[in-house]
Amino acid sequence: MAPKQTAALFPGTFDPLTLGHQDLVGRARELFGRVVVGVAVHPEKEQLFDAAERASLAREVTSDLSGVEVCVIEGLLVEACRTLGCSVIVRGVRGGADFDYEVSMARTNRELDGGIDTILLAPSPALTHISSTLVRQIASMGGDVSPFVAPKVARALRERFAS
Repeated sequence: MAPKQTAALFPGTFDPLTLGHQDLVGRARELFGRVVVGVAVHPEKEQLFDAAERASLAREVTSDLSGVEVCVIEGLLVEACRTLGCSVIVRGVRGGADFDYEVSMARTNRELDGGIDTILLAPSPALTHISSTLVRQIASMGGDVSPFVAPKVARALRERFAS
């Protein structure tokens, strides 16, 4: 299928970016002409990597995908969409709890800006169980995270937890 010219924002904290996230970026790129990976600054969450580090890792991991950009976003998603020229928000759902939360957020964002739609994508079945939280926990205990993240991300996690 040829990509359409619609631009989509794929937001998340990506702390760290997992293979599940990468799967969704690639699949979103097949659907949309331009995909912006929006590394979110979430003031209520404590992150392992700061926003600049997360964005840098995301750029490295997605550098081979044409039409994919990475930026740091703050504030409301609909504002980021307007600023970036995106009319679609792409979100991943791994199961029922994710679905319920994301539908509520999609409805809220649609109320805030009726010109922005949300598309929910399920990751490939082999990647559904992966979460950033799980990856951080494994890495913090010295475990091998290579089945769950790109090699550059695994290296960054090893370095972070070695210090």
